Amino acid sequence: MHDRNASLGHDLLAWLDEAAHHSLPGPGVTRLFCSMEHRAVLELIAGWMREAGLEPHLDASGNLVGSCPRAAAGERTLILGSHQDTVVEGGKYDGMLGVALPLMALKTLREQGVELPYGIQVVAFGDEEGTRFQSTLIGSRALAGTFQAESLDATDADGMTLGEALRDFGGDPEAIPALARDPERVLGFCEVHIEQGPVLEQRDHAVGVVTALTGIERHRVTLTGKAGHAGTTPMPGRRDALVGAAEMVAAVDRVLNATDNLVGVVGKLDVRPNAVNVIPAETTFTLELRSPSVEVRRAGRVRLLDAFAEIAETRGLSLDIEQTYSAEAVDCADWMIEALEAASEECGQPAERLFSGAGHDGLAMHDLTDIGMLFVRCHDGLSHHPDEAITAADADAATRVLMAFLRGLAERD
Repeated sequence: MHDRNASLGHDLLAWLDEAAHHSLPGPGVTRLFCSMEHRAVLELIAGWMREAGLEPHLDASGNLVGSCPRAAAGERTLILGSHQDTVVEGGKYDGMLGVALPLMALKTLREQGVELPYGIQVVAFGDEEGTRFQSTLIGSRALAGTFQAESLDATDADGMTLGEALRDFGGDPEAIPALARDPERVLGFCEVHIEQGPVLEQRDHAVGVVTALTGIERHRVTLTGKAGHAGTTPMPGRRDALVGAAEMVAAVDRVLNATDNLVGVVGKLDVRPNAVNVIPAETTFTLELRSPSVEVRRAGRVRLLDAFAEIAETRGLSLDIEQTYSAEAVDCADWMIEALEAASEECGQPAERLFSGAGHDGLAMHDLTDIGMLFVRCHDGLSHHPDEAITAADADAATRVLMAFLRGLAERD
């Protein structure tokens, strides 16, 4: 079953190299939702969709959706895909692999004369990372019927709202609710994605089958103290908001290292007035917690917020904590896990199970239908970085596993 030349893998990497050109200048790939780069890459993806026998169209939420004739006729449909957007200075493969790979698989099946007896749609979701508007999962929530209209009021760094950007891009904010799919007409949602972690590399496996997507919560923590002259204010009794925040960041690191199945980060910190000779009056930082177990995540949050309150009281600081995002962990469907395992075995690929520590469009699509996910090994487990890399051999293996999965689903269906 192995192609030693990895021809599909080489072709797939060539597609992804071409897509990476549609980026803002600078290291890696920076492609934001409803940007010129987004528009340009959709023209490229639309061409891939046509090669795969799909008809592309831009939907009201900024997704590019490629549909086969059976899907367009309303038959039960398997949805494949991932996101086109990136973080700032990200890599070529996060998201885009899950757009290009299923199209390569479908193109190859078409060339082999294989006709699947169910509908297929491949979706290039517009906004999963939330880099421009801090508005993750816009496109997948639209399909799942859980889109929240207040998201349209989110603004980018230039003050443009998401709704305005979407209209300029050719979307239709008012029509987004009508995008919600009928669950009875959806077979499931399957996403291929780089692992973004080291497990597959440690196992020396090209692919892995995902069992669950992690739960995520984010908080904005604001500490308020009192500014003063850094040279004339005595050290005892200072109400230094940055010193208090530093103690809290250290507490986060301590608790996370002491708790199994819980990870997190303080990724952003702002200081006011941010002057070289002024005691910081206000410090704001973000706290993100992730765990596949809601109980573990909630217990970790309680420990941390209790520690924050104690630090603030000791230092004479006022404390405000606002939860800005929450998504519960979701399980992949047993039948999808087993079908991906069977396809991997057919292709001679070991595919042990693992859970995803990252959030994906499946978090939203789970509200609509059963989900499944295939991970692909990436070098050093690195992602959200210009050096993100996969091999042609692994790309080839994953493409062939997805082809076997699609053929197997035809027999099951």
